[in-house]
Amino acid sequence: MFDRLRQAKEKSDEQRQLKRLLEDCHRLLGEAGESISQSLAQRALDQYQALSAEGQLQFFQALAAQFNPDPATVRELAARYAQSVRAEDLVALVRAAEPPRQELFRRLNRVPQGCAVLVGLREKLLGQLRKSPELQAVDADLYHLLSSWFNPGFLRLEQLSWDSPAGLLEQIIAHEAVHEIEGWTDLQRRLQPDRRLFTYFHPALPREPLIFVEVAFSEELPDAIAPLLDRKRVAETDPGKFRVATFYSISNCQPGLKGVHLGNFLIKRVAEKLQSEFPKIKTFCTLSPVPSFAQWLLAERPLPAGALTPARLKALEMERAELRFQMNQRQSSAAGLLSMAEDPALGPRLKSLCAAYLSSTAAADERHSDPVARFHLNNGARLERINLLANLTAKGVRQSLGLMVNYLYDLDEVEENHERFVRGEATASRGVLRAV
Repeated sequence: MFDRLRQAKEKSDEQRQLKRLLEDCHRLLGEAGESISQSLAQRALDQYQALSAEGQLQFFQALAAQFNPDPATVRELAARYAQSVRAEDLVALVRAAEPPRQELFRRLNRVPQGCAVLVGLREKLLGQLRKSPELQAVDADLYHLLSSWFNPGFLRLEQLSWDSPAGLLEQIIAHEAVHEIEGWTDLQRRLQPDRRLFTYFHPALPREPLIFVEVAFSEELPDAIAPLLDRKRVAETDPGKFRVATFYSISNCQPGLKGVHLGNFLIKRVAEKLQSEFPKIKTFCTLSPVPSFAQWLLAERPLPAGALTPARLKALEMERAELRFQMNQRQSSAAGLLSMAEDPALGPRLKSLCAAYLSSTAAADERHSDPVARFHLNNGARLERINLLANLTAKGVRQSLGLMVNYLYDLDEVEENHERFVRGEATASRGVLRAV
């Protein structure tokens, strides 16, 4: 009885709080005074953060319903501009078509911590989109603004070291998404003289890393991840031996910035910085996972024909069907997949199918192509080499039967390669194309 009364009171209190929050948001849009706008914005942010998950969802739904442009005004101004094609009519149309919630977000962003709260708001909003697709317009507005506010021109590149603040290094350990950092000893190895770790910061989030990349120096192109992650391996301290810089992990620290392009600019900027620091380094590459390869092998979606002859396409699909059968027979168990990865008879077939799959990656095919391949190819990299037995961890075997890929960043060719990818062509080395 008392629990029900308490829950009813809490729900009633939150509804009143939500009502006050929405009233403050509407009032904030009508205020011209800077000081009162600041006060209103801070109060609105505090009220939003005090809401429960259900209350925040209701706030998102109110943003979607109450802060839209007026359809009649937009229709009238669109018709006027279509007739006149005058600049002043275009300006009026653009102003009327912009959802008022964009200006609301701008005003909320003016107070300290406003940007951080909005990034966190979008993270929670993204978690609701599947169940509440009507929130897509709110997300589109936030994405539009965050893409401008987090333009790479505003970002600060910083190299972290073992001497960096412990709080920052703890965030790196927590956010590593590709190769888990197993404590401080593991992190220390990744910060030794033959390693580098760079991250982007934004002035509004000065102690919050946005995204970071880990780099390893070597004499040759790496073909397996274990040696790079080996904590007992002695670090090379002679920079004169560094010939290759390998980007082996890129991790996003801010889920609320999903879709905002940071990683592509980060890789190119780091490569340019390293090239000036180590003139003998001529090769910039990645050692990347193929997280969707095993899933694609099991799928029924056929390979695009592309430049393949009908006979070769048929042969590849037969090999794929056989591997799919073997994977199903072994019930995709960890031990079964590992035995497939280590089977020397299957190696060439796995490499051929992976080469065919990745070289058919299309810029517009976000649903069915490998996300890592799409990221690097769109970034202007070249699909350089496919490595067997490169990642025999449980995750690597489960996702790609142990395969990993080197993408090569030739700084003189990245723009041309990017343009080719946008036009529908994935740039690949002769070795990869021969494997197909």
